[in-house]
Amino acid sequence: MTEELVIMRDRQAVTTSLQVAKVFEKPHRSVLRAIDAKIQSAQFCADYQKMFVADTYKDSQGRTYPMYYMNRDGFTFIAFGFTGAKADQFKLKYIDAFNRMEKQLQQQKPLSLPEQISLIAKGYESLSADVKDIKDRMGLPGNMAHSFSKKRNAKIINVLGGKKSNAYCDKNIRAKTYRALFSSYRETFDQDRYNDLPMKDFDKAIDFVNNWYPPFELQQEIQQTNAQLAIV
Repeated sequence: MTEELVIMRDRQAVTTSLQVAKVFEKPHRSVLRAIDAKIQSAQFCADYQKMFVADTYKDSQGRTYPMYYMNRDGFTFIAFGFTGAKADQFKLKYIDAFNRMEKQLQQQKPLSLPEQISLIAKGYESLSADVKDIKDRMGLPGNMAHSFSKKRNAKIINVLGGKKSNAYCDKNIRAKTYRALFSSYRETFDQDRYNDLPMKDFDKAIDFVNNWYPPFELQQEIQQTNAQLAIV
């Protein structure tokens, strides 16, 4: 009977206008009118608003209608006007149901520190899993893409002998070197664009750039270009 009459909502024992109407065999609209009258009372408006919370429900045909949740005090005010032996019997059952439910609430101990830590850890594990999934699928965000571009450009400058080197100043050789790096990158990471690289592979891509060097033939061309032009 406790479960039928009183429910738990927001850590508080409450019942509903629907349940009260059903138990006391009253039209639901009559119960709603009684609650509205209490809430609109000028003298006790603030107090009554704490006792009743408006909500809605759907009937069997999916239509939406108003209803109220009420705590023990709200129920007491509404049920006070229900008279007769049968009504008194149900009032006693309701009071017992509230007592039982509120006793259960009082017996619920707050979480210990280890329990709180365990709960936080579970939430962190879930968050970590979500972050990992994003990193596994998501391409590089703007800041990481910019950082990668700077690292790639610095590598190109280095293998060409510096910004003032003859090989770097030769647009054809510079472009050929960029293409060679990208070709190796695409083969290693199976990506058609730098920015499509999954976030989880960012560190690997940085290591790849740091350890990359042009193919032997291109290295020879770079060295020859720098040497030849340096003599002129």
